[in-house]
Amino acid sequence: MNKSHYEVITTLSSIRDYIRWSASRFAEARVFFGHGSVSALDEAAALVLHTVHQPYDLSDFYLAAALTLEERQKVVEIIERRINERKPSAYLTHEAVFAGLPFYVDERVLVPRSPIAELIEQRFAPWIDEDRVGRILDLCTGSACIAIACAYAFPEASVDAVDLSLEALAVAEINVEKHGLSDSVTLYHSDLFEQLPSGRYDVIVSNPPYVATAEWEQLPLEYRAEPDMGFQGGPSGLDLVLRILIEAGRFLSEHGVLIVEVGSSAETLQTLFPAVPFYWLDFERGGEGVFLLTAEQLSQYHEFFIAAIQ
Repeated sequence: MNKSHYEVITTLSSIRDYIRWSASRFAEARVFFGHGSVSALDEAAALVLHTVHQPYDLSDFYLAAALTLEERQKVVEIIERRINERKPSAYLTHEAVFAGLPFYVDERVLVPRSPIAELIEQRFAPWIDEDRVGRILDLCTGSACIAIACAYAFPEASVDAVDLSLEALAVAEINVEKHGLSDSVTLYHSDLFEQLPSGRYDVIVSNPPYVATAEWEQLPLEYRAEPDMGFQGGPSGLDLVLRILIEAGRFLSEHGVLIVEVGSSAETLQTLFPAVPFYWLDFERGGEGVFLLTAEQLSQYHEFFIAAIQ
């Protein structure tokens, strides 16, 4: 333990002290936040409370509680790791919350943070009648957070979840078992639709890799700690998105919808297809770059999508 850490441990005592100190350290070190927290104070609170095994909604009354010397040392250690390793906090705690649900995460998957969570909580209303949802497909599932959240939102539906990464699927399996959803969520090792069984889905949802190569090279270090495969969408960012647009129509039911997050590549996509009426969804809790198309629209503009890759 260096001198500065010794001074912190012997000077500060309460949970509130360590949250304030941690936030100051993050600001001083110019730590980047983009994986669930929006500020240094939020990130500090999440890490400190996790380290002392307290809930994130701990009452203010208990923030004055003094930490033991062992707890203080553990807090200092994890805060220093966050700064020095530049890893998202979820990789240090192996925990992330998506759609109000807890998920195990590590460096094999992206940290769950998609605004699609808000759509799932609303059961994709008003875009589809929830009583008519029997099958859901989650492409590029990663940790399976979207698939599992869908299984909770639609308990009568079956959910298929696909990923090309075997490492990601290993994490997905942990989460499916964690939530006791093996009977309703089925994992597939597949390059998008290739290894799926026959049949059609009422909802196809995806958060695929969509970051253009030039943008990827400029991302903060915290993003570079995540698996490259989860980000890189080729020179335009749309390599997988175009494949999904071309192939999804064959797998959607007559009244089905396709929902895809393309993030920063939204403008590129709309410019590429100016005639396609992508519906860009709004989110009360923030987030953008998620479009919706119906099965009918996918069929109507299929030739446009094919022409884009020829």
